[in-house]
Amino acid sequence: MDYRHPQTRKSRHGQIVQDIGTDIVSGRLKPGERLPAEPLLCETYGVSRPVLREATRVLVAKGLVVSKPRVGSIVRASEDWHLLDPDVLYWTLNSMPESDFFRSLLTVRRIIEPAAAALAATAADAEDVKRIESAYADMAAAQTADGLLEPDLAFHRTIMAATHNRMLAYIGNMLSLALSESIKLTSRHPDTHALSLPRHKAILTAIQNRDPLGARQASLVQLENASVDADSVLADRPLSSI
Repeated sequence: MDYRHPQTRKSRHGQIVQDIGTDIVSGRLKPGERLPAEPLLCETYGVSRPVLREATRVLVAKGLVVSKPRVGSIVRASEDWHLLDPDVLYWTLNSMPESDFFRSLLTVRRIIEPAAAALAATAADAEDVKRIESAYADMAAAQTADGLLEPDLAFHRTIMAATHNRMLAYIGNMLSLALSESIKLTSRHPDTHALSLPRHKAILTAIQNRDPLGARQASLVQLENASVDADSVLADRPLSSI
């Protein structure tokens, strides 16, 4: 799924969720504000109250609003939003500069990925290592930047799974949606394939050697270089497109 070019919503219910969700994430509807009155929204979208209330329940489930009796639906503070929900992620991507999103995600990755690589170096079994090796081999065999995306994602997800920590594996799966956008950004660098392979190879080698300190350092180096690549890509773009 390309979060910057989503499919058009086919249902009125889906359109309501997308429109209101976008208004909240973009700041047009601010924390503490009430959503427009039900009769107005029903008239605007040409739907019944049950359809509107189902759309509201979806927004509640995504952490964007809270419904209060005799008050209505209130926009929640941004720290309550489920930011890795696929829809919320898409709305976020389209309401903030790409550079801001990348740097925010990179901060999260710096906290999680080096620690996960270090843990995988001690916790991974033989099958885990084979899966990481396979993902790297698929990266090496990729012929295009687009072809590199899925193996690159698989490489990072497999390392998270190799920690044998269910919470880390879950976080890895949830982050993969955001990570794909990060990889798409750095893949616009003209030398992405040549630059990416040795960085990932260093992580793999450290895990193969059961070297947690080496795996941590290799992961940090890979992330620092990804930041440099992204800065290079963004510097070559017109400000209006960032």
